[in-house]
Amino acid sequence: MTLTEQQHTELAEYLAHLRIKADIDLIKDYPHFSGKPYPLGRCKEIRNAVFKVLKKELASNSHQALSPLITKLQAGHEIKQVWGSLRDEYFQNAMIVDDLYIDVANDTVNPNKPRVEITPVANSGFSAITSFEQFCTIAKRYWQVTLYRNDVFPALAPYFPIVCIGENNSCWFGAATNEMLELAMSSEFNQSKHILSLLPPCPEQAINKWRSLTICDTESLLQKTGLPEQFIEQYKNKAKDLKQRDSIVSSFFKLPAAITL
Repeated sequence: MTLTEQQHTELAEYLAHLRIKADIDLIKDYPHFSGKPYPLGRCKEIRNAVFKVLKKELASNSHQALSPLITKLQAGHEIKQVWGSLRDEYFQNAMIVDDLYIDVANDTVNPNKPRVEITPVANSGFSAITSFEQFCTIAKRYWQVTLYRNDVFPALAPYFPIVCIGENNSCWFGAATNEMLELAMSSEFNQSKHILSLLPPCPEQAINKWRSLTICDTESLLQKTGLPEQFIEQYKNKAKDLKQRDSIVSSFFKLPAAITL
């Protein structure tokens, strides 16, 4: 179903209203991102907050502006949160329902853009990320980072093969999203192995700083040493094993999101 001009306007205005309500709390919690003021860089937090409220609004059928979305839901479609590439220029968090792309964080790269964009998926420029190489191409340009092998925690590297270091010396691992985990697992870690073969070794300073964290004293997976490729060989026969994934991810999320070198 194609939206009429009136439906498009009403839906965009209503979603902008939900976004403004979300902003009131989010700006308190996330005033800056890498030195940039809110909403820059906060597409995930904004999308998640609006999605949560929108789901409640759709369930209560509370406003005429939502009728096009309700019609799609009644036809059996689901409103989904998605993460991926926007024209291979940015990483983007958005929503998709049927053939409709909804971005309620459209101003998180360029604050002069409207808060909300609604367009057919086919016209959106949004697509899934299909390789770690594609991820790296976007990350280097969008985040202004230098990328390295995850030689820090080799037991985690099959799932999280990339270390990012920003211009401000912030250091973190890429990429902690369900989509990138699925990419690694569905390839039996061949995607991880390939990108590890292309990236330079991680600087010793970063390795030492991460491994000196207190959590490493008690978390066995973080204590393991060796080459990432050794753990790929060890894990690949259980690449789709969710218990193995959950164990790795549990250890990963005990680490801080980033450190400063």
